[in-house]
Amino acid sequence: MKKGSLGVSILTALVIGNMVGSGIFMIPATLAKDASPAGALWAWGLTGFGVLMLALVFGTLSLRKPEMTGGPQIYAKALVREGTERSKLLGYSVSWGYWVANWAGNVAIITTFTGYLTTFLPVLTDEKLLFQFGSFRITIGNLLTFVVASLLLWLVHTMILKGIEGAGRINLLATAAKVIGFVFFIVITLFVFQKSNLLPMEQQRVAHGVALGLMGQINHGAMATLWPFIGVESAMVFSSRAKRRADVKIATILGLLITIVIYISITLLVMGALPQHQLMNDTKPLVDALNAAVGPVGRYPMAALGLVSLLGATIGWILLSAEVAYQASRQGLFPRVFGRENKNGAQSTSLVITNVMAQVFLLSTLSQSIAAAFNFVIFIATLSYLFPYAVAALYQLKLTVKGETYEGEKKARIIDGSIAFLGFAYAVWVIKAGTSDLRTFLFGVALLAAGLIFYPAVRKSRPVPTNESAPQTQPSAGTIAKAPQEAEFNPIQTH
Repeated sequence: MKKGSLGVSILTALVIGNMVGSGIFMIPATLAKDASPAGALWAWGLTGFGVLMLALVFGTLSLRKPEMTGGPQIYAKALVREGTERSKLLGYSVSWGYWVANWAGNVAIITTFTGYLTTFLPVLTDEKLLFQFGSFRITIGNLLTFVVASLLLWLVHTMILKGIEGAGRINLLATAAKVIGFVFFIVITLFVFQKSNLLPMEQQRVAHGVALGLMGQINHGAMATLWPFIGVESAMVFSSRAKRRADVKIATILGLLITIVIYISITLLVMGALPQHQLMNDTKPLVDALNAAVGPVGRYPMAALGLVSLLGATIGWILLSAEVAYQASRQGLFPRVFGRENKNGAQSTSLVITNVMAQVFLLSTLSQSIAAAFNFVIFIATLSYLFPYAVAALYQLKLTVKGETYEGEKKARIIDGSIAFLGFAYAVWVIKAGTSDLRTFLFGVALLAAGLIFYPAVRKSRPVPTNESAPQTQPSAGTIAKAPQEAEFNPIQTH
């Protein structure tokens, strides 16, 4: 990929491709369980607005601080005085949270894959009890789901260890299949949309034994609807390849708006094609909606396209998860062991540790249904992503308060400061909504706090020197610096 070769269209495609992945395949069912149609639409609207604010934050930072690359931990380090212990600890904490979010998110993608595989292997939903220990129940379907999910994880692991080129080609095919599948789905399900399936628009829901009104449904839906937007920062990753710096911000906003239309359209079409009581417990809502449209013959092509798309998402996000820890190690923010490569140039040690953690999380499929496992995992993963997002918004707010890079730009300073404040407030609101359940809150806190155990091994770490390393100069106040040169990057991430 040539430097400075990416225009708005390619950058926009990257944003859309990285966001549209596993989320849309399960979100209609997840929302139906937590929210009535009215609650779901409000959740989509508020989430869309909040993510738009965060997208504008990432777009603005790519313009104001183009020399800051390598992930959200860079903004965390710069939030306090760089070179201090606090700077390193904050950078490490954000790196840890972002890494945890990625491998936890991989589990959500893999469980969605097994959910769509039930179209061809219905035995994965067999509820025959094998054994029970207290409230811990193991059914035939749960056990087989765990085995299939584990096999997928380690098959992809082996593929990546042999080199990323082949993985990239498979991911490209998966992306094409995904686009074809969504177009096919939207056209067909338009003919079976029934308004009666959405009525009454406002219905009561129950979560953990507590009745939810409209506001409670919106709070629950906020977590579920944020998950599909993870990856909104993708254009920023490729900012040094853009033809113009402004293209990054344009592509981020345009890609987000197109994705919002796709998500809301598919969610409404599924809700209109399936009765609410059926949708609430569905493990493959898009397949069943298509089945309602054209009969049994339609479910198999959609399920197959879903499997291909999810396979690509699995490859892309396992690669990304390993890369996050690998790059953090090379920046001195993770133990140096994560920075090792094998003879094929793959991040071997980081990949092994990352997938072992994902394997542990896959144990959630043993005692829960596919849908329940997916819902639990995306809650944990989304909470972990929100910490880096909130830090980025807070850093943008710091720039506007201090006036750094805003000399003589009072209006831009006020606008960007307001956007950063709204983005930060949105992240805090979703964190509060997502941690209202004590079990989820304690589990999420435990995952993030566990990172402090390993911090002593990181304190004395130093960035790994590379041939590409070069001194970077900070832009002076009131200027937007030119982009630094970067090493080549292969865009194979797909969410």
